Amino acid sequence: MRLVTFLDGPGAAPVHRPGLLHGDEVVVLDDPAVGLPSDMAALLGAGSGALERAEAAPRTAARRVALHDVRLAAPVPRPPKVFGIAMNYASHVRELGREAPVAPAFFAKAPTCVVGPEDPVEVPRASGQVDYEGELAVVIGRRCRHVPADRAGEVVAGYSVMNDVSVRDWQWRTSQFTLGKSFDTHGPLGPHLVTPDEVGDPHRLGIRTWVGEELRQDGSTADMVFSCWEQIACLSTACTLEPGDVIATGTPAGVGAASDPPRWLRAGDVVRVEIGGVGTLVNPVVDEPDDRPRGLPER
Repeated sequence: MRLVTFLDGPGAAPVHRPGLLHGDEVVVLDDPAVGLPSDMAALLGAGSGALERAEAAPRTAARRVALHDVRLAAPVPRPPKVFGIAMNYASHVRELGREAPVAPAFFAKAPTCVVGPEDPVEVPRASGQVDYEGELAVVIGRRCRHVPADRAGEVVAGYSVMNDVSVRDWQWRTSQFTLGKSFDTHGPLGPHLVTPDEVGDPHRLGIRTWVGEELRQDGSTADMVFSCWEQIACLSTACTLEPGDVIATGTPAGVGAASDPPRWLRAGDVVRVEIGGVGTLVNPVVDEPDDRPRGLPER
């Protein structure tokens, strides 16, 4: 299955609704004929029975909308947690001139950084050193702790495409990556959440990133230092993983920071990340608007 979240309703405040991609239509999963939760994380947390109902939704009288008439959001618009991992492709380790890590090096991304397909990625006023990282995203489907690597696939709801956008000077000026990875709009995710039965082995997927028409990254998930299963085992040892949590599993060689001189993203660029069997995520790059309200409290 390919699950989506789409924006539904007129005006400036449409609501998020979960859907099932069925041909060129989206079947609305919180329609009374199906009766699933309106929030994707809650839908995933409802268990295998909910996914079976989602799969059967095209055979019900549930409302359908044409795919070309809807705007897709991130499949999980506000994940409970977002984790990333540094230097997890051998090719990326080599381009940085580093030694392969002996343990997974995780960082957090603020859930507020997540945006959907076609949403703009902003070059912030605070920095011009904005970089792309095409990555396979693993989405957790069950509340779990202490998951052994050989059973980690059992807690995966599905896979998506993520661009782990990074503000490099903020990332590197301290030993902690979180702020440099958490700027608003710097977690594009989508367009679909693809269930494991459709993807197969997540460690045999081609992954490529274009900036404009230029291919910048061309790798395979087979190049991971730590597998998706090892990552889940490590993270679940430290904290409870919840339905809707997202793990960005690393990026192959070809990031802008590794060029000489570095090739940062600029307004007018379009970044396209494609993962075989999972999908293609496209986002334009813009400058952060100067007139954005700053959200300061009144004095």
